[in-house]
Amino acid sequence: MNQTNQSNQSSSISVGEAQQQFSNSLKNAIEQINKAQNESDVKTEALAKGQIDDLHDVMITAQKASIVLQTGVEVQRKVIDAYNEVMRMQV
Repeated sequence: MNQTNQSNQSSSISVGEAQQQFSNSLKNAIEQINKAQNESDVKTEALAKGQIDDLHDVMITAQKASIVLQTGVEVQRKVIDAYNEVMRMQV
């Protein structure tokens, strides 16, 4: 019953609202990638300056930032592929 209710709600969303939701989701994802990269940069700089001495934490933060960025790039590729596929469709 819950899926039917969600289905009805999602079909009542206008094109403009869907575009706004997609835009907000994309903006949030980019902000998260930027946040992870900035956190990694700050910790790396602090380690270089001798302000922190926990190398493991710095390396883990850098690896997390790298994974988040790689995931973002893969999602971007998939979105572009999907867009190209839609554009090739004949209506």
